Parts: sequence; structure tokens; C-alpha cells
Amino acid sequence: MFWFSYCKQIGFCFFCLFVLPMSSLKACHCCGLIHRLPHIATNELASCTRCGMTIATDRDARQSALRTAAAALGALILFFPAVLLPILRIDQLGHRHESSILGGTIELITHGDWFVGIVVLLFSVVFPFTKIVLLLELSWLSLIHRRHKALTYQVMEYAGKWSMMDVMLLAFMVMLVKLGDLVEFHFGPAVVAFVLCVAMSMVASISFDPHIIWEEDE
Repeated sequence: MFWFSYCKQIGFCFFCLFVLPMSSLKACHCCGLIHRLPHIATNELASCTRCGMTIATDRDARQSALRTAAAALGALILFFPAVLLPILRIDQLGHRHESSILGGTIELITHGDWFVGIVVLLFSVVFPFTKIVLLLELSWLSLIHRRHKALTYQVMEYAGKWSMMDVMLLAFMVMLVKLGDLVEFHFGPAVVAFVLCVAMSMVASISFDPHIIWEEDE
């Protein structure tokens, strides 16, 4: 029984490789299940039979890539004012202090708080910037050679998991609620750019389809 099942799987693999056209086979980017796709008509989509995620639509892959690139480019433009401009102004007992995200992390490091400063710098500046740039590369620029795209995608996925700009935004909100009666806060000009950068980065991540990395070359 084991050999029969094993030979059946081998036969199916040979059938997929030599009989079915490769363009009709597509793996779900969520669970990895391989599907044989039929012709997709207008306003139709193909969903995974295992997890229900969308595998393909009638829309061109180039349009999906351009949507991701537009959101990533918007996030990249907003990233610099978000981390460089003052984000909060704190008034306490007649003393006023304002600082940007990048400036605050540098102050932490210069005052001896190396661990906290480096953690904030990596997870709130370096990793988000890396994720945005690599999303832009994979969806639009294509400066990296095709054989390095898989590694680039893996780095982008890793950086995205450790990107904490949205967590920092939540931390700002909690701080305003907890310390609102003790310290007077005023939002700086970087708040709008910061919120929009987080939103655009999330839109780029959601709209990105990993299949577009290789479909255009094929």
C-alpha cells in the first residue's frame, strides 16, 4: 500500500512536469498548495482550496506590482519627515523639549542607554526602511539580478516581521493617555507623516503578491 501511494505521487509529479503547461500551475503563497489554474475570466478570481487565499485574478500582474510600488514609494517619501522632524513637544514645569524619532534614539545612546537606543533604532528606523526599500525593489525597480530575488524577498519578509513603526505609534498613544495629567504634550509636524507612512507601508505589504517577482521574467 505504501509503494502504491508513493508511485502514485511520483506519477502525478511527472504528469505535472511533462504534460501540464507550467503557466497553469501556481502555488498558494500562504500555504504552498499547488493548483492547476483554469482560464480566469473578467471579474473572476481563483482561491486556494486549502486556506481560501486568493491565488490569481483577472488583473494583470503588472498592475498589482504598480500598486505595491506606488504605496511603497509613498511610504519611502513620508519616512524621512516621519523620523527626522519633531514628533512630540513636551512641556513640564516650564521646561520645553521636542525631539524626533531619530534624534530621540541618538539621545538615548549618547546618554548611556545603549540597549534601548539600539533597539529603537533597529526596530523603528532600520528595519522599516529596509522593508520599504526592498518592497520598492521587488515590485518596480528590479535592479537586483533575478537569481538574487529569492534572497531579497526573504530579507524583506524578515525585516517586515521586525518592523515596529506601528508598535511605536501605539506606544505614543499609550504615553499620551497615561501621562496626560502630569505632562503637557503637543504633537509635532512629524505625526501626520508618521501615521501616513505606517498606513502606506501596510498597504504596500498587503497588496504585494510574491508571484510577481518572477512572472514578468517568464
